Amino acid sequence: MSKRIFLVDDSATILMSISNILTKAGFETDKAASGEEALRKLQGGAKADLLITDLNMPGMNGIELIKEVRKLPAYKFMPILFLTTESQQSKKMEAKAAGASGWLVKPATAESLINTIKLVLR
Repeated sequence: MSKRIFLVDDSATILMSISNILTKAGFETDKAASGEEALRKLQGGAKADLLITDLNMPGMNGIELIKEVRKLPAYKFMPILFLTTESQQSKKMEAKAAGASGWLVKPATAESLINTIKLVLR
């Protein structure tokens, strides 16, 4: 059974390109253009084996989204990857403290994206 990956990014271009990479690699994807939309979908029963979220988004940012998702019993232990242009250690520490499992720095290559996903979905 293929794993379902939930992508959250306010950039339609990034959502499309990552979704295409993941679909080609055999994953199913679900997408949201904001933290609020992602949270609504997850609270509404959307299934996900992994969440990949952007950091900088209008409204609810990636760190706030991770904190909210971690409060949902079904997603307390789901791996969450942070996709960001930020490479600052402080942001990484903040994300980790919020409950992120790891992060990818944009632009992530298809290979690094798939490799990282395989690591966290074991």
